[in-house]
Amino acid sequence: MTTPTDIRPDQLPAPIRGWLTAHAALDVEAAARTLTADAVVVDDGTTYRGTDAIRRFVSKAGAEYSYTTELVGAQRIDDTHWVAVNRLEGDFPGGVVDLRYSFAMDGDLVAELVIAP
Repeated sequence: MTTPTDIRPDQLPAPIRGWLTAHAALDVEAAARTLTADAVVVDDGTTYRGTDAIRRFVSKAGAEYSYTTELVGAQRIDDTHWVAVNRLEGDFPGGVVDLRYSFAMDGDLVAELVIAP
């Protein structure tokens, strides 16, 4: 078993940083450019498969709320698995949450993302 290594957020691979920025901005096209054609995103118990489904997810994710995001942690699990922790603060129920974004890479693109508290 590989032991996760804490890293600085700027040490995350560029596609992961790109996804996080695009997702926070609801920038559908920028988010899609970071993904494999058959990528999978799991958020709040729902699985989105392929770039078309993920585009719809990005365009609506959190759009009903006003919130800020801050990248507060990052880990390298192994050569293809990374975790980013974003703190969201806003007018959603609870007001503050730390979300773990667990990424699996396929080359230079995101193949899978699981978002969980």
